[in-house]
Amino acid sequence: MSRGELTSILEEANSIRQEAGEIFREQIVERIFQEAEVIHRQVVERSGPKADWERKLDDILTSRLFGYPIMLSLFGVVLWLTIVGANYPSELLAKLLFGFEGCLSKFVLWLGAPLWLHGALVDGIYRAMAWVVAVMLPPMAIFFPLFTFLEDLGYLPRVAFNLDRLFKRAGTAGKQALTMCMGFGCNAAGVTAARIIDSPRERLIAIITNNFMPCNGRFPLLFAIATIFFGSLMKVGSLGTSLMVLGMIVFGVIITLLISWLLSKTILKGVPSSFTLELPPYRKPQLGTILVRSLIDRTLHVLWRAVIVAAPAGLITWMLANTTLGDVSLLAKFAGFLAPAGRLMALDGFILAAFILGFPANEIVIPILLMGYLAQGVMMEPSSISALGKLLVQNGWTPLTGLNMMLFSLLHFPCGTTLFTIHKETGSTKWTLISFVLPTLVAVVVCIVVAQVVGFFM
Repeated sequence: MSRGELTSILEEANSIRQEAGEIFREQIVERIFQEAEVIHRQVVERSGPKADWERKLDDILTSRLFGYPIMLSLFGVVLWLTIVGANYPSELLAKLLFGFEGCLSKFVLWLGAPLWLHGALVDGIYRAMAWVVAVMLPPMAIFFPLFTFLEDLGYLPRVAFNLDRLFKRAGTAGKQALTMCMGFGCNAAGVTAARIIDSPRERLIAIITNNFMPCNGRFPLLFAIATIFFGSLMKVGSLGTSLMVLGMIVFGVIITLLISWLLSKTILKGVPSSFTLELPPYRKPQLGTILVRSLIDRTLHVLWRAVIVAAPAGLITWMLANTTLGDVSLLAKFAGFLAPAGRLMALDGFILAAFILGFPANEIVIPILLMGYLAQGVMMEPSSISALGKLLVQNGWTPLTGLNMMLFSLLHFPCGTTLFTIHKETGSTKWTLISFVLPTLVAVVVCIVVAQVVGFFM
């Protein structure tokens, strides 16, 4: 018998052993729950129809027929309420903050600050922070309470239960569904939540793929682009916009499952561990608890982190836009260097430059992009979504550009905070680099494929 044949036999035997062990573990868990149910029936007396009502509701919410449609419908309603409710407060907040800019500008000049310092402080740092607050706060103040309401109600564990089968088929842990849900608020929080996964292999897969869930920093961009190119230009209204954003979330889930499967079959091989989830009882949502957890623990905490990160990013962007070589700013030269790659993905150099410079915080991608387009060295603010749409169309944007902008935002590299968290959780530079490179490659490939397919049929 050759060495290769012996190796093959040993690998097959090891695979059979692992599969048998997995089946054995599942049988043990199943037997434990059967015994627990028998004891429960013997010693617990039910008063009222509540238990039967919850079981019937679970039969619907976790069924193969109704579970996914109900899940998508609930998330669609949450997104629709967020989009409809955030537009006016966002514009009002932008007018307030940028109206205060005039007073701040006069104060800085009154102090005798030179023009370059005035530009750096007001046009760079303050405008970046004002943009982040105006764009992020209204959607988060609506989305997080609604999302926390579903969490407090006890529905999110049912989402994890529904997705467990898909993650099992992808060769990963069912608990990854829970970490994926955490990524909706912040990918860094989703990475930290991966601690609940016992297997180091499956924990790494969950950490690497968590970035494919849109976080609060990317939701405003997705909302804005979807509203402009699929709500206004295609005249489908807020419902169509909500469905477009929901479609992005579903696509992110599909990519998460696909990349998880590829990782589990290549560099992170292994048999998926068993996941036993005991569905908690439904609870009456506590309004006070929801407001505290969603507005203080989540919205304001994440907003404060984004503002701190946006300040130096705004300063660096302002410096690049106001430093020239010849008659061209460094920002324009950088965009020109990236232009060929941008055209290949149906984007442009300024879009790619905005994502790279927006690495510290996804929230400032749009304002950096506007600074490049307007070529004024100042982080400009549009007066409304429609004004932003006109500016983008004037700079050559099409619905294909808007679609690939959303796809690239959904799939591209994690922000600085998330990468820092990944390095902290894994303790490995190697896996941190993989977490950066892999999503970027996926984003580039998807955008190129979409651009080529659309270009072929047009």
